[in-house]
Amino acid sequence: MVFAKYLGKNCRKGRFSPSKLKGKRVIELGAGCGVAGFALAMLGSDVVSTDQKEVLPLLKRNVEWNTSTILQMNTGSASFGSLRVAELDWGNEDHIRAVEPPFDYVIGTDVVYSEQLLEPLLHTILSLSGPKTTIMLGYEIRSTIVHDKMLQMWKDNFEVKTIPRSKMDGEYQDPSIHLYLMSQKSSAESSGNAVQDEAVVADTAETKCEKEVSTVDSSSPNLLEEEDVATHRPKLREDSLLMRLRDGKMSEWEMRRYGKVAAQLLRDVKIDVQVKK
Repeated sequence: MVFAKYLGKNCRKGRFSPSKLKGKRVIELGAGCGVAGFALAMLGSDVVSTDQKEVLPLLKRNVEWNTSTILQMNTGSASFGSLRVAELDWGNEDHIRAVEPPFDYVIGTDVVYSEQLLEPLLHTILSLSGPKTTIMLGYEIRSTIVHDKMLQMWKDNFEVKTIPRSKMDGEYQDPSIHLYLMSQKSSAESSGNAVQDEAVVADTAETKCEKEVSTVDSSSPNLLEEEDVATHRPKLREDSLLMRLRDGKMSEWEMRRYGKVAAQLLRDVKIDVQVKK
């Protein structure tokens, strides 16, 4: 959703305007329900949304239903491109050939979550790309180890630019979510300088992220303040998460984000219950 909202904010002019994206060939990796692919199809691109075989039935139903709905709501409009579904296991040469690369855009959201998948993902992106391909990836940091290794692999193979948060939708963003624009390096001679420049960009981006996270952590409302002098009970701050939730001041996006974090914690935390007989 962060990726789609970013396109929505920046589609009035420039490289993501319908006039620039009309007829561009786009492939979406790890599409899931296909939201990112739909965003580009609605801007005029011809999109191939891909995922593993197990996901395809749900993805196909989502594409068919939403495409039909969009066309009915925009009768006579030529702005919608096209959208189809294909199976693609990362690293599978038969699947890669079947989608007929290279593409103008290779996109993926939330595709970086396991260190074991980094090499197949990189191989697939390189195989789908050409000299003029733009690669757009968005992901949420879950592991600093995977994050660092991923950045190094990308810097070794691509020119990497981090999308600033000022360009993202004001509501649909989070310090842990990053968007990147990448392209293949032009030559071996320039790659040395490019890697150095990209390292500066990446380091700057990471430093900025750390500052943002630090700022959020230091300024984020705590659940509890000091004890209430009269009752000796901890009292809630006016700007605490619980107070904002109680007073209905949290946005829908914030509630979804905190709900997702809570669900992750509940799934990861294991509680041993011992029953005494």
